[in-house]
Amino acid sequence: MGLGALDYAISCDRRPGLLVIADIDQARLTRAEEIFREKAAQSGVDVRFVNTADLADPAAHLKALAGGGFDDVFVFAPVAPVAELGNAILGRDGCMNIFAGPMDSAFSARINLYDAHYNSTHIMGTTGGNTDDLKEALRLSEAGATEPAVMVTHVGGLDSAANTILNLPKIPGGKKLIYNHITMPLTAIEDFASLAEKDARFGELYAITKAHRGLWCAQAEAYLLANWKG
Repeated sequence: MGLGALDYAISCDRRPGLLVIADIDQARLTRAEEIFREKAAQSGVDVRFVNTADLADPAAHLKALAGGGFDDVFVFAPVAPVAELGNAILGRDGCMNIFAGPMDSAFSARINLYDAHYNSTHIMGTTGGNTDDLKEALRLSEAGATEPAVMVTHVGGLDSAANTILNLPKIPGGKKLIYNHITMPLTAIEDFASLAEKDARFGELYAITKAHRGLWCAQAEAYLLANWKG
């Protein structure tokens, strides 16, 4: 979801001046930067990728980047320290959006009520979307302005669907794309290269996706459908 939001932010008609992507996993940050480096540069948005894991004071560091605080903060992980950091870096009249859907009905975190009173900060949550949101998403995708493929990290056949659904919280990565009319184990795109040693078809998929910044694409799908059977 974070990658999708990044793609939208630098592709829509209401682009921010500064966009900071923060995480504690350098591999995720590196992948995001590799995927969006060229597009971000062309967007006119100042995009920064920040690993907060080793920062002595993450809140102070991030607020400094924004000249004192952010207008909008999106929280994409239902983790209390992440929400607390998001709340701490808001600027005056800033809004924190809890986009990640917590499963724990008692999920809570400390918030700065002084800022809520004196600096007009506020918190909201977003889930789902209306018809206009869906139409806009389809228009941007159809025009090639956004790439939903940035969210896809695994592909598989119908035979892998049940196990994937039952174990989804345990499977790392992003979206899992299931093809109903083929037989294929759920496979991470990043594993194509190593799997090529035993199955040359994965070598071809690796070559195709590598040429597309490591992303799943129409060419990879066409090859998959032509070489995996039901």
